[in-house]
Amino acid sequence: MNIFVTGASGYIGGSVAARLAGLGHNVRGLIRNAARADELRAHGIEPVIGTLDDGALLTAEARAADAVINAASSDHRGAVEALLAGLAGSGKRFIHTSGTSLVGDEAVGEPSDAIFTEETPVTPAPDKVARIAINRLIEDAAPGVHSIVLCNSLIYGNHLGPRAQSVQIPPLVAEARESGVARHVGRGLNRWSNVHIADMADLYVLALEKAPAGSFYFVENGEASFREITDAIGAALGIGPSQDWAPEAAIARWGRELAVFGLGSNSRVRADKARAELGWAPVHTSVTGYILNDMPR
Repeated sequence: MNIFVTGASGYIGGSVAARLAGLGHNVRGLIRNAARADELRAHGIEPVIGTLDDGALLTAEARAADAVINAASSDHRGAVEALLAGLAGSGKRFIHTSGTSLVGDEAVGEPSDAIFTEETPVTPAPDKVARIAINRLIEDAAPGVHSIVLCNSLIYGNHLGPRAQSVQIPPLVAEARESGVARHVGRGLNRWSNVHIADMADLYVLALEKAPAGSFYFVENGEASFREITDAIGAALGIGPSQDWAPEAAIARWGRELAVFGLGSNSRVRADKARAELGWAPVHTSVTGYILNDMPR
């Protein structure tokens, strides 16, 4: 199969593209930096130089491909529209990568009992209204486009493709290294579902093969509080238990999007639908185990 993947030098897109290339698919991958083209080729990915703002390029690549995976951004509506334009009326598969911060709150370190399945109504924070609208646009493109939305929770694990890192754990590790203190936002009692990058990549393969048109799936296989995560970081770096950090200081360090929604919110979802409908069988269950045993120091 000829597959076009956006974000092919990124953590999600690069890992998925490398997995698909390893399975024998012909994979073309969008990257911004031509200097990294050889990194993609080393993983069997043919580089396509461009950005998500190159609408004509995205439309042409989508039209020429048998399937498209958008893994560069959950929030770039223009790119989604360009890809859908290239796929319109073809019935080809289009997998879009979303993220579970769309169910996130503004708890800044406080806990929540709210747990979401695909059927749970969501009243999004104002920051996430646009993301949900993009997901609906994609789902509504079916059946003319065989559209699928995979909504990832916190992803951990070492990259499977070109050199890249995840969004949430590395900033916490970097802050701990720089300051000598492992910190979480507020009291760190907020909880996120999580998934290992290898299990996530497996689900993309299954979705490409089996997911029905217009479908939406949460992606998770475990859950932890950020206090548990930062305690593990402190232990892994040998700097002791984690400490509370005022939300204002965290926002000043990382910006509102990462501090409030990426690290300070609750985002608790369940992926029973992917297991039941697609036969997904994730095997990694412990983000703290990864931090303590497998995370690069």
